[in-house]
Amino acid sequence: MTRTIYILNGPNLNLLGLRQPEIYGQDTLADVQALCEAVAGEFGLALRMEQSNWEGQIIDWIHEARDKAAGIIINPAALTHTSVAVLDALNAFDGPVIEVHISQVHKREAFRHKSYVSLRADAVMAGFGIEGYALAMRHMGGLLAK
Repeated sequence: MTRTIYILNGPNLNLLGLRQPEIYGQDTLADVQALCEAVAGEFGLALRMEQSNWEGQIIDWIHEARDKAAGIIINPAALTHTSVAVLDALNAFDGPVIEVHISQVHKREAFRHKSYVSLRADAVMAGFGIEGYALAMRHMGGLLAK
């Protein structure tokens, strides 16, 4: 049976490639999805990639993943620093969770240094650009192979 990985993207990531390219680069979410699908194929994994600007929608997908996903890769974007609700939802998920940030958040504003999601994450990728998603997929494949 193929195991599915949920890749969840938070607020403003729908503008990836357009918004602040000096920080986030020129790549789009479609580029991220193509990259992740290629890596998922190496491990025999399926993926479901979603993006929402609404915290509640992201929480609903995390809840859904409890029954449908082997793991979650999440770029919570600004919700990283504000959402105890996303943390609580992730704490109710039994599989591995990997947090991804395109930029190196620790070289940015001080408020971006705190991550609620990191309290649950099994790994954190930050500052690798969209390659961080591919690294997260490879790490997820390794975790699930154990």
